[in-house]
Amino acid sequence: MTVQATDPILREGVLSQLRRHPEVELREETRSGPGTVAVLVDDTLDDDALARLRRLVRGEGARAVLVVSSLRESGLLDAIECGVGAVVWRHEASAHRLVQAVVRAFRGDGDLPADLLGRLMNRVGTLRRSAAAGGGPVPSGLTAREVDVLRLVAEGLDTGEIAGKLSYSERTVKNVIHGLTTRLHLRNRAHAVAYALREGYI
Repeated sequence: MTVQATDPILREGVLSQLRRHPEVELREETRSGPGTVAVLVDDTLDDDALARLRRLVRGEGARAVLVVSSLRESGLLDAIECGVGAVVWRHEASAHRLVQAVVRAFRGDGDLPADLLGRLMNRVGTLRRSAAAGGGPVPSGLTAREVDVLRLVAEGLDTGEIAGKLSYSERTVKNVIHGLTTRLHLRNRAHAVAYALREGYI
């Protein structure tokens, strides 16, 4: 894992806390890469910090832990959209808490403070209710058509059978599946069905 902070003293402080924990392997350089966890420490998630996060996650392929003093709701959504796996409040950033967040981020698990999790759940609930009332796609991006196709995939139907049931062409069915797996970064049909089941769509 690597630690990034605008203040070199702050960076050294975090590194010194983590050096005593053998469960994390520290890299002294600031550059991350695939398979590493990058801890980004800042006061708030401003435009510069958000740009660094995007570079770390999208450009370098790292998993990210964000350590901040405060975070607005819009900043939380930006961080999640960026691919942040864990958020730790600076006033709670003990060595134990940082190691816990790094390990969870490395495994691909989420880790949010309780107050942020509550705000996120309220926001998602509001978005889902407004999407349902408007008849539009749900916030995850699954449309009614995608849900119909995935429901039939889950029942074991092949592309031709799904096309016949829904009165679509086979090309349309393939495009629907390809579109949602690409957009949601799912590996294949089985992964897409698992996602839909987990999220409660089928």
